[in-house]
Amino acid sequence: MEKILMIFVLLLCIYILGTLPRFTRKKETKTFCHCLFAHRGLFTPDQRIPENSMRAFQEAVRHGYGIELDIQRTKDNQIVVFHDHTLSRMCGIDLPVCELTYKELQKLTLMNSTEKIPLFQDVLDLVNGQVPLLIEIKLPTVKTLTCRLADELLQNYSGKYCIESFNPLALRWYKKNRKEIIRGQLSANLTRPVAEGGYFLSFLVKYLLLNFLGKPDFISYCYKDRYNISFLLQKYIYKTPVFAWTVRSSMVFKKQKDCFDSIIFDSFIPAKEC
Repeated sequence: MEKILMIFVLLLCIYILGTLPRFTRKKETKTFCHCLFAHRGLFTPDQRIPENSMRAFQEAVRHGYGIELDIQRTKDNQIVVFHDHTLSRMCGIDLPVCELTYKELQKLTLMNSTEKIPLFQDVLDLVNGQVPLLIEIKLPTVKTLTCRLADELLQNYSGKYCIESFNPLALRWYKKNRKEIIRGQLSANLTRPVAEGGYFLSFLVKYLLLNFLGKPDFISYCYKDRYNISFLLQKYIYKTPVFAWTVRSSMVFKKQKDCFDSIIFDSFIPAKEC
């Protein structure tokens, strides 16, 4: 019985240590709380204004919403704003973004519009600090070059921003190199279906067991999965700020707005709070 108890206590200690966030930047993190972030810009459901396009970002700025956007690296190490790993859904070509140069990407358009995949720098110039940015770093590998290249651009940006990623290694890079930047761990029920990294890695991220690597300041979690035990631990015990993604109706917004500190939305226009 004693051995079982010892094993239980050991596992509990590992669990607690693994899920611990950073506690020292709560005041700074609160500047991003009570914000409404337009998911991939203020695009339209029919993609007439495409997601992650310059026009979608212009619309978000015009309406005064914060902007959630996705960045990744091209073959020639340019940082572009694009969500998917491949270009098939948005551009009709089944190739990964990382296998094309920026010049090659500029030959494509987003959906049936005239909009093209924007450079991250161009988006920063457009927003120019008018609204807060929530920057998701797409990092499908263990290589963190994307973090360094993005940070080189952001060091010249005077607006308010924070970063987030599903990959704890992106947060770890910021922990080591840019401690002052607010960082968030993205997650959801990644084992249903299993995410790209396989079941074991999906399980660890789902339960926030890799928080020890990046020490996130906030948790960005799929609102449908908010009864996850590790999410509840962050919210009610650690008092970690929590962001909801992605709310797509006013009805869901009304139900979830008091459960989360910030909301990432698309497909409808909520009442502004940021």
